[in-house]
Amino acid sequence: MKYFYRTVLLMVLALVVFSGDLYAASAIELNAKADASLKEFYSEVGPAKRLVAKSEGVLIFPSVYKAGFGVGGEYGEGVLRIKETSVDYYSTVAASIGFQLGAQKKTIVLLFMTREALEDFRRSDGWEIGVDGSVALVEFGVGKKFDTTNIKDPIIGFVFGNKGLMYNLSLEGSKITRMNK
Repeated sequence: MKYFYRTVLLMVLALVVFSGDLYAASAIELNAKADASLKEFYSEVGPAKRLVAKSEGVLIFPSVYKAGFGVGGEYGEGVLRIKETSVDYYSTVAASIGFQLGAQKKTIVLLFMTREALEDFRRSDGWEIGVDGSVALVEFGVGKKFDTTNIKDPIIGFVFGNKGLMYNLSLEGSKITRMNK
């Protein structure tokens, strides 16, 4: 029971720290944040522009917040773009139990590389990563490079811009649901 109170206190603290961005954003605000996130994505990942141009669609979650102390949760809102046009808005939610401690804010970009993967995603009523579709999570950073010609996965995921300290980087189990904006 003592861990329950610590967990609740940690999550409340994380919500207070990140509260400036945690309210439900309007479509205009979400598109502006997505534009900024794509600009950062292009500057951090060398071949990002080529990958986005080759993709059938890109789902951008500019701010996904995660907090946990044994038990954790995360939430974010994003926009799906097809050929640079915003077509739908989504939320992502995940809960987890296990070794985790801290709070963080991150940006997630999912690239749908095939029309079939994009259509399956758009037809779903609540799409769960690892259940309804596999996402190849690409690691990048200092000293890490990847070759875009070798990427054959139908959905590619990038996580970047981590602010805060959190052990446990994964997209598995994240549920993505369409929102009305």
